[in-house]
Amino acid sequence: MTVPFSYIIRNFKSRKLTTGITVLGISMVVFVFTAVLMMSFGIKKTLKSTGSADNVKIARKSANGEISSIIEGDIVNFIKTLPQVAKDSKNQAILSAEPVVIINLDIKTGGLSNITVRGVSDSYGELRKQIKLIQGRPFTFGARELIVGEAIDRKFKGAQLGSKVKIAGDYWTVVGIFSTDGTGFDSEVWGDALQLLNAFNRGNAVSTVTFKLADISKYNELKQVFKSERRLLQFEPKIEQIYYEEQSEFMSSFIKILGTVITVIFSFGAMIGAMITMYASVANRVREIGTMRALGFLRRSILTAFMTESLIIAIAGWIFGTLLSLLLTSQKVSTLNFNSFSELEFGFSLSPDIIISSLVFAVVMGIVGGFLPAVRAARLNIVSALRAN
Repeated sequence: MTVPFSYIIRNFKSRKLTTGITVLGISMVVFVFTAVLMMSFGIKKTLKSTGSADNVKIARKSANGEISSIIEGDIVNFIKTLPQVAKDSKNQAILSAEPVVIINLDIKTGGLSNITVRGVSDSYGELRKQIKLIQGRPFTFGARELIVGEAIDRKFKGAQLGSKVKIAGDYWTVVGIFSTDGTGFDSEVWGDALQLLNAFNRGNAVSTVTFKLADISKYNELKQVFKSERRLLQFEPKIEQIYYEEQSEFMSSFIKILGTVITVIFSFGAMIGAMITMYASVANRVREIGTMRALGFLRRSILTAFMTESLIIAIAGWIFGTLLSLLLTSQKVSTLNFNSFSELEFGFSLSPDIIISSLVFAVVMGIVGGFLPAVRAARLNIVSALRAN
C-alpha cells in the first residue's frame, strides 16, 4: 500500500518551527548558489551584447586582450582594402582602428580603479549603432574631448559632463555621456583615436581594428584571407560578438567555480538541518510508523513517504530562494575584468538553465538530507515501534 499524500502534508503542521527553519536554511543556500550563477551569466551576457554579429574584430593572435594587442598602421591600411570590408556612401571603409589604454580614476565611494579609454575612428557611429548620447554632445575629432559611458559617470569622480580627465599628462574634457543599454561599452571612455595615439606617442600602431562585414556570408572567406596572406598571419579575425563573449570566459568561470565551492560548503549545513528535522520527525512518529507497518504498509512505502517529505521541504526552500534571487535582477555591480584589467559594470541575469540548476541543487540537498532518516523509519521493528511511548 502507498502512504496517502494527505498524511505527509498533515505532518508538516505538527512541526512548523523546525520545518520553517529548515526551509529557510535551504532557501538561503539556493539563493547564494543562484546569485553566483546569475553573476557568471550576467558577465557573459554583458560582454556578449557588447559586440555586433555583423562586425569583425581583428587582434594579434598572441594577445589576451585588447590592451596587449598591437596592429601596425600599414596592416590597418591593408585591411581597409579587403573586399569583405563594408563601404559607406562615400566608398570609405566602415572601420575603426582603435588604440585601447588603461587609466586610473577615483571612485566616488573611495579608492582608485582602472578604466578603459578607447580611441575610435569617425566610422564608430555606423559600427556601434547601439550607442546613444544621453547627455551633452559627441566629441570633436581633432580635439582632446571625451564621451564617457553611463557606468563610468555613475561610479567615478571627475568623469561627469564638463569635467577634466587627465590622460598621459594632459587634460581632456568630458563633453558627453553615452549609453549602450548595459553592454561593456558603458564601462568605457571614448575619444579621437589619433589624439590618443599622439598623447601616448604610439605612432600609428593601434590595439585592434573593428569593421563591418560587407556580407556576413563572406566571413569564412575572410578567415581564409588571414590564413593565406603573409602580412596577416599574426592576426586573427573574429565576429565581434564572439570575441567579447570569449573575453568573459575566464572571469565568469572563475566566479562560477569559486562561488559553487563556497555554496557547496554552505549546503552541508542545510543538509544537516534537513537531516535533523527528518530524524526528529521519525522519533515523534515511531508508534504511527509501527501502526502503518502493522496495517500492511511496506517498508518502501514508509521510505517513499519520508523521502517525499524531505523533497517537499527542499522544493519549498528552492521556491523561496529563487524568488529572493529575482530581487537581484535590478541590481548592477562592478568588478575588475581579468582580461582588460579595467572596471566592468554588469547586472545579475537569470536564465532557464540557472533555474533548473538551482532546482537540481535543492533536490540533491533534499535527497541527501532525508535519505538516512527515511531508511531508519523504514527499518523500524513493528513490535518495538508499537511499544514505544
